[in-house]
Amino acid sequence: MTSLLSLGVALIAGLIMTRFTKKLKLPAVTAYLITGILIGPYCLGALGVEGLGFTSMEAVERLDVISDVALGFIAFAIGNEFRLSQLKETGRQATVVGIVQGLLAALLVDAALLGLHCAMPDKLPVPAAITLGAIATATAPAATLMVIRQYKAKGKVTDILLPVVALDDAVGLVVFAISFGVAKAMLSGAFNVISIVLEPILEIVLSLGLGALMGVLLTQMERFFNSNSNRLSLTIGFVILTVALSMLNFRVGQVHVGFSSLLVCMMLGTVFCNLCPLSADLMEKSDRWTAPLFTLFFVISGAELELGVFGDMLVVLIGVVYILTRSVGKYVGAYISAKATHCDPNVVKYLGITLLPQAGVALGMCITAMELGGAEGSLIRNITLFAVLIYEILGPMFTKIALTAAGDIQPMDEEVRNRRAIKLQSAGRE
Repeated sequence: MTSLLSLGVALIAGLIMTRFTKKLKLPAVTAYLITGILIGPYCLGALGVEGLGFTSMEAVERLDVISDVALGFIAFAIGNEFRLSQLKETGRQATVVGIVQGLLAALLVDAALLGLHCAMPDKLPVPAAITLGAIATATAPAATLMVIRQYKAKGKVTDILLPVVALDDAVGLVVFAISFGVAKAMLSGAFNVISIVLEPILEIVLSLGLGALMGVLLTQMERFFNSNSNRLSLTIGFVILTVALSMLNFRVGQVHVGFSSLLVCMMLGTVFCNLCPLSADLMEKSDRWTAPLFTLFFVISGAELELGVFGDMLVVLIGVVYILTRSVGKYVGAYISAKATHCDPNVVKYLGITLLPQAGVALGMCITAMELGGAEGSLIRNITLFAVLIYEILGPMFTKIALTAAGDIQPMDEEVRNRRAIKLQSAGRE
């Protein structure tokens, strides 16, 4: 009962908060995240009143299944943007930009943090520095997608943005696996080629393979149903099933076999949108079903942000350096690669700003990095949490500003605004 009460409060509070942030012209994502912080364990939840907020991190973690399913649908929706007709125009550019901006962000963060290591070797060990550099590659697809949907963004920047964000996951997996493997080798003195090279490549290949298989199965099974409601139910069921299957992990000899939930669900969406002629209509209907799910996801994400990291000035210092250098790497990397591949001038100028949000993928890497143990693991966790807190609050706002400046978000037409005002007045009289 307590969990259901918390979910109801979270959903309603998040929606109410959007009424306030709308006056400030902030994205709805920001409203949901702020709501999560307010009803989280560090604010209202600290009062200990069950149902008023999340009274502990354990209470938030019990709702992880909602976050897992929501991320699956977010990845599925991004995968639906990979239509072959669009990829013929932006595929090469998105690939180059996705790789360059991720690698440059990692290199700049590595360089800056290694510089800090030289200044205070006891406070920031080299294994922690290079691991944080790898985490810097990750960009959060969820916040980006929500801003695009809320403002119905369309244009050159939006067309290339989602493929770049999707590719970011694959680039991040490889860079993180290599850096984390080197970090472990430095601490243990043992260099493991399997975990550094083989496992990340295997994870990407298997994730794409599983997603493609599920996409083909979904497309074939859609043919057995004529009702749109049944087809929608089947699509939703397949996404949830795919999320569950992507959580499988096991060992084959010395090799750890696992999947990336984001890559699997992206591939599911990509295959589905290219094989199923009804995919566009079904995606439009599923967007309505997932709206409250995404609201809950961001409110829960806000509640998971640990404000206690602000209490350690060392974490704040390293976190600020991490945020600044990663932001420069993302922007400059996107700018250089977009210009080199002859992208539209607006893409060159504004794409990098939209790549700042960071959350789910980075936190997943952070959890893995905790295996380093000791001071290194704790430091990586706290700095990642600090960065995610800042990026999740500011990132969606910067994304909206960039897409508006690029012309992908159009201001509401005066006629539409007047029509809505008349409808509201009429409803008030009734």
